[in-house]
Amino acid sequence: MADLSALIICLSLLLYLLLDGTDLGVGMLFCWFHDDEQRELMTHSILPVWDANETWLVLAAGGLLALFPPVYAVLFSKLSMPLFAMLLALLVRAMALEYRAQSSARLRPWLDRVMAGSSALATFIQGWCAGMIISAQPQTGLPDGLSLVPLVSGAGLMAINSLLACCWIGWRIGDRVQPLASAQSWLWWLLALMIFLVECYLNADLWQQSWQQPLGKVAAGVIVMLWIALPLALWRAGPLVQLILTLVLIGAVFTGLLCGLYPWLVPHLFTLSDSASSPVTQRFVLVGAAIAMPLTLIYHSWSFWVERRAK
Repeated sequence: MADLSALIICLSLLLYLLLDGTDLGVGMLFCWFHDDEQRELMTHSILPVWDANETWLVLAAGGLLALFPPVYAVLFSKLSMPLFAMLLALLVRAMALEYRAQSSARLRPWLDRVMAGSSALATFIQGWCAGMIISAQPQTGLPDGLSLVPLVSGAGLMAINSLLACCWIGWRIGDRVQPLASAQSWLWWLLALMIFLVECYLNADLWQQSWQQPLGKVAAGVIVMLWIALPLALWRAGPLVQLILTLVLIGAVFTGLLCGLYPWLVPHLFTLSDSASSPVTQRFVLVGAAIAMPLTLIYHSWSFWVERRAK
């Protein structure tokens, strides 16, 4: 049952990375798109769906508290300040996003800068926290915050989210942003690939462990094929195909990392069985998740449909 509980939390985290990662990427792209009309269109492309996307982060955090309380306690005590900064950045990003349409022409550029900065900060901290967890050591636990793996992980998530955003706005907005979005896509693909190779070198033991799992072999094969297929898609395919390939790539990397970590939740600190809550608690939470997650998916799909019809 602990495996199923961990799967629910990982699924929520993956959906958050895929969905809100795109929104955060759009915010970061404000640094590169200076035309006010383009920024307005970019804002409208995520405005109806950003709140539904962040629901998955709430579900993942709540599930971790209920299903694996020792892990929740350690992570939220060791990483309390970065996590608070991330949540504050998400709040500021939401305020800039919602108030942009009602702001004056003089205030709007400042809100755009806040949007870009808060999106970049939230994205970096999320990747940094992931790097902290996967690089935990047997004797020392979580590493120093300035060690290489967390910093590279934060930069890598910024790069892949920016690539996602370029594909998204190219699909949802079209010709009015396509030339610059297409050029940016090549930059972010190259940066993401370079950072991924560095991560593989720095975490070679984790990827070797992943290769021992059948699912890990499948994930590794998919990752290699997608890194090759993405530049071909950027060259010849449409933005929707590019977006789908990037989403699948993120899912494959996420799956490969999970295979490398299994059966640890935090390497060398907590395993699934040791840190799981009682079977009664797990059954209760899993029943609630079986109700909440489909409802969240329905709400998210409805929000996207409204945004699609509005276009």
